[in-house]
Amino acid sequence: MPVRLPPAYPGMRIGLYGGSFDPAHAGHRHVSLVALRRLGLDRIWWMVTPGNPLKDRDRLAPATVRVAAAALVAAHPQIAVTAFESEIGARYTRQSLRYLVSRHPAVHFVWLMGADSLAGFHRWQGYREIAELMPIAVIDRPGYTLSAPVGRAARALARWRLPERDAATLADRAAPAWTFLHGPRSQLSSTAIRRMGENRAGLLKTTRDDINLGQVG
Repeated sequence: MPVRLPPAYPGMRIGLYGGSFDPAHAGHRHVSLVALRRLGLDRIWWMVTPGNPLKDRDRLAPATVRVAAAALVAAHPQIAVTAFESEIGARYTRQSLRYLVSRHPAVHFVWLMGADSLAGFHRWQGYREIAELMPIAVIDRPGYTLSAPVGRAARALARWRLPERDAATLADRAAPAWTFLHGPRSQLSSTAIRRMGENRAGLLKTTRDDINLGQVG
């Protein structure tokens, strides 16, 4: 069965934004719009992963649900949502990027990540290979403005860091190359949103139990 990917043509500049998107939110859209504008990208693909190997997958919503929700949140003609990683059986980012580079060698891919991801990038399997496969753009996140650029992975890749003023040229550069984009930051996170939902559900259950107990009494 053929792997389904969004349209891509030689010479296109495509940003790849991977994650569980559980759930997708306005912060993801904010990062994408910043990348489109600052990097001069033609498209961004939201890569909805089967699950993060560094996180608990047991409570992850089904991929079909996350893809549908992500498409609603993205709501932009230059943002496409794909779950191709499930189709190719990829467990790690480097496998997915390796596949894309092989399938579309004439496309200028850029890996996008938040500064919070950069802080733990050294724990990703084959993070150096990821850096060698395509340029990387790191978008600032609250709480990581100062710490992420001096983290273990950032130090290891320091010699290939591009000045922010040259960000518009990143997609056309040979890897390894990366830059850190400052600017307005979104406070939203999928983890926080899930916790809010769980807390709200717990509060509602407690309230219902109290009401039921009151009725019994």
